[in-house]
Amino acid sequence: MIYVGTDIVRVDRLSKKIEINGMSIINKIFTKNEQQYCDGKRFPSIHYAGKFAGKEAIKKAMLSSKSLKSISLKNIEIINDDTGRPYPMIKNDIFNSFNFQLSISHTDEYAIAFAIMADDSNIISETIS
Repeated sequence: MIYVGTDIVRVDRLSKKIEINGMSIINKIFTKNEQQYCDGKRFPSIHYAGKFAGKEAIKKAMLSSKSLKSISLKNIEIINDDTGRPYPMIKNDIFNSFNFQLSISHTDEYAIAFAIMADDSNIISETIS
């Protein structure tokens, strides 16, 4: 099976929440690696919004599989490889057999993410048939 998820975030809305709640909201949602990545950018709020949208998109794909009823956003970590490509690290063994693909894009105003989650065992049979 293949599952999808998408999310869009207003950058200024997330920035205001971070302004009001400070580190408590950042620590609740983002891992230390994600915080280092975003804080190292010229405009951290844009990157926080992108990672937040990515986490939500992954979460929506996971929940649509009906494998679980909820998952904390902190259990979904969005890492960037050397080229900047985002990929999720899931802290839940239920999803070890799944392949995730993630695309994140942002402007000054919005961040959007699209996620695909596919069961590796089904990818081969679906491709062959």
